[in-house]
Amino acid sequence: MDEVSSIDWRERFLASGDDADLPIVDAHQHYFDIEAHYYPWLNDRPLRPFRYGDYSSICRNFLPADYRRLAGKHRVVQTVVIEGEWDPATPADEVMFVESLAQSEPGVAAMVAQAWLDREDAFDLLRLYANHPLVRGIRHKPTVTSREAWRVDFAESGSMRDPRWREGYAHLAKNGLHFELQAPWWHLPEAAELARDFPDVTIVVNHTALPADRSEAGLAGWRTNLALLAREPNVALKISGICIPGKAWPVEANRMVVNDAISIVDVSRCAFASNYPVDGVVNSLSEVLDGFKAIVRDRPLAERLALFHDNARRIYRLT
Repeated sequence: MDEVSSIDWRERFLASGDDADLPIVDAHQHYFDIEAHYYPWLNDRPLRPFRYGDYSSICRNFLPADYRRLAGKHRVVQTVVIEGEWDPATPADEVMFVESLAQSEPGVAAMVAQAWLDREDAFDLLRLYANHPLVRGIRHKPTVTSREAWRVDFAESGSMRDPRWREGYAHLAKNGLHFELQAPWWHLPEAAELARDFPDVTIVVNHTALPADRSEAGLAGWRTNLALLAREPNVALKISGICIPGKAWPVEANRMVVNDAISIVDVSRCAFASNYPVDGVVNSLSEVLDGFKAIVRDRPLAERLALFHDNARRIYRLT
């Protein structure tokens, strides 16, 4: 990470307006040490089906030195480490791993930990996380289904409507934790209910609500459901995870998605993120960051700062 402070770079950028000075808080990235720790999706074979296809290229260690090297010219001043689907038997151990990295990597500013809200250990785990200053929230990918199989009354075990899952969710606010939601866009009506029922918990939607289907119908459905969720004031959106398999980061193909997301949710509640090294299956870190910069280059300086820096610092309560 850059040794110049986040605030100093902010002032430099406001003075110059130059993308080279734009400070970046990467709101969603991962660190893996698959030699020392067990990540089922990275260590096990065969590999699992994945929206980007074959991800064998990232089944390796990815640590702060790797991130710094790939960030290159970009002024990444802080990052938020998101749980990396660590061994679900020992989720708290990942917090210890990330905290050990943060001791020598000051750019690691916060993390989102793994928790399984419908497990018996959920309450104890959330209390434990509340005592770790690096942890800001948790991620538990709820049970979802295919777009074709989804119904308006979807309420499977482990889903956002599951009473046991919600019982765990109810303990987030009292432990000072927010919720990171990763689910395809057709499940956003359930997320809207969750936001209304638990107004004291911030929901941070991961990966732009996964608009993988770029057909007219697919994008129309994504826009409609994102707008439904965006009505709730306790919702924020991370614009990330929008690579297209087989294509270099496509600025023109992604321009509409990025601008629509900002328009629907509002620039004050959106933050850019790399999803690295996962998006490295398709594109380099520089391609991802360059793509976001190109799309918003004509926006006012304050908006560019909000999307790349200020909003993430506020959402994740960074210092």
